[in-house]
Amino acid sequence: MSKRSCLILIVAFAASPAAAHVSLETKQATVGASYKAVFTVPHGCKGSPTVKIRVQIPEGVIAVKPMPKAGWTIDVVEGKYAGEYDYHGSKLSSGVKEVAWSGGKLPDQHYDEFVVQTFLTGSLKPNTTLYFPVVQECETGVSRWIDIPAEGAGHSHDGKSPAPGVKLMPKP
Repeated sequence: MSKRSCLILIVAFAASPAAAHVSLETKQATVGASYKAVFTVPHGCKGSPTVKIRVQIPEGVIAVKPMPKAGWTIDVVEGKYAGEYDYHGSKLSSGVKEVAWSGGKLPDQHYDEFVVQTFLTGSLKPNTTLYFPVVQECETGVSRWIDIPAEGAGHSHDGKSPAPGVKLMPKP
């Protein structure tokens, strides 16, 4: 294979939809256990640097603790859960519903990771995909990684703006 052919393949792979959106580093997690959600941001918005990442926390995900990032400010939105959850002997009925990192600047040609520690409650259904909608704000433009496939359709990268998802596994 020539150098030119190799370069074309590399460029084609880098531009593929699977490599182009915000995604979760760990693709599987166990229901009823802790989960470290690592959101990978591979690029800016059409060349513009990323200046804010907002992650919506789905129902059934509790005890959310965002990881600080040097140069970025963390803001959380708290609210009531749809129900009450058991967590290490306590009953939780409210908590973090959204996490946002802002104030930093992630150039388009670099990638970075934004992390939250969570607990996936036993109310979540094993063998399904749990989605975390993400809004990526840039100096110019916004990318909304919020598309969630219809129930039963499975995780798909076919949408233009797929939400990051993790496959839920039953507790062993």
